[in-house]
Amino acid sequence: MKSFREFGIDVPEILLPKDADISTWSVIACDQYTQDESYWDSVKRTVGSKDSTLNLILPEIYLNSPDRDERVGRIRAAMKDYLARGVFAPAEREFIYVERTTAFGRTRKGLVAALDLETYEWKPFSSALTRATEATIVERIPPRKEIRRGAPLEIPHIMLLVNDPDHSLIEACGARVRNGVPAYEGNLMLGAGSIKGWAVRDERDLDFLHDALSAIRKKNAQDDGSVFLFAVGDGNHSLATAKAVWDEHKASTGLTESPVRYALVELVNIYDEGLTFEPIHRVLFGTDGARLLEFLRSDLGGTVRQCGAEEMEASVRNSRASFGFVYKGLSGRTEHAVLETDITDLAVSRLQPALDDFIRSESSGSDSVEIDYIHGSDEVLRLGGKDGAVSVMLPPVAKDSFFATISARGPLPRKSFSMGEASEKRFYLECRALFS
Repeated sequence: MKSFREFGIDVPEILLPKDADISTWSVIACDQYTQDESYWDSVKRTVGSKDSTLNLILPEIYLNSPDRDERVGRIRAAMKDYLARGVFAPAEREFIYVERTTAFGRTRKGLVAALDLETYEWKPFSSALTRATEATIVERIPPRKEIRRGAPLEIPHIMLLVNDPDHSLIEACGARVRNGVPAYEGNLMLGAGSIKGWAVRDERDLDFLHDALSAIRKKNAQDDGSVFLFAVGDGNHSLATAKAVWDEHKASTGLTESPVRYALVELVNIYDEGLTFEPIHRVLFGTDGARLLEFLRSDLGGTVRQCGAEEMEASVRNSRASFGFVYKGLSGRTEHAVLETDITDLAVSRLQPALDDFIRSESSGSDSVEIDYIHGSDEVLRLGGKDGAVSVMLPPVAKDSFFATISARGPLPRKSFSMGEASEKRFYLECRALFS
């Protein structure tokens, strides 16, 4: 079997449940529905007493709950119990090719692999093979370390993006294996769609993947000789936690090779037609729209054009460097405007630092300007019509400049994009042995 270490990944030893029903075994990523306890109550009712990944994770809605330590203890006990009772089939050294059809009719393809944490770095301006896409909040790592440290199993919800406009890796792999018998298939709970997975372990298929990765690596080589191969799409803090736990384990044991050195991830092509990138819009409270508009025009360059609501939306959606504004004018009427710029990076990478500067310049004492992050154009229009509020609509995320922007400018600002709707996020399914 060829080594994939030069690409910062390895063929993992996958644990799959023997007889589990996917609709109760598989549970959505723990960092979803963090303000919706009713969702997680529905998950508990759906699972009931069945074996499920729900018992192996800590939904982040409970991350700061008073009984967190007890919850972590129950997770550890469930992991040991599942291993002892033979819930899993024997581990197989394989990639898993995944097809996930969401409730919105979109099908996303992926490849489950083991990421070498020695080749990943979340700090800005890294030259690592795998890099963060958004700023990492260091304070979020310690509580997550408590969950991973010493855990017998890991279950992934991390998604890594690969820059493959030719669809030569994941989609091409699927064409080779998807006519075979799936390793698993089923519907996902609470109307979240369905999923199928095929084992990829045949030597010819592994050779094909190795060759495809070699070509992508060559195309993504940087001027300084480094290669930006994978970008973290979802699960940035979970991956940063995995690296912190490995660094701690390496320092305490002196080991350079261990299952802890790796993290299970799903590789997804950024150009996958089933992968939607939605911009996250901004709304500022406690300020004046005309003043913000002039500040940004001066900072970002470009021209301002007053227009109607429909024209504003159309102009922003059909651009990669225009911003829409909704605010109350001097007459008390709701105004709509477009700032058209010549920005070539991802628009949010230039906008957010300018907004931060504006907020600092406008805030003094108790009179502070506040910012919030919103999804959907309807909310942009609604909130911008309120007194003292200014909505800023962002253009679509340009996939073709995604890797280049991060390479040049480092991780994107907070709340830069959303990969689909909440129910489209990764569901836990495959497992891997971690600490023995």
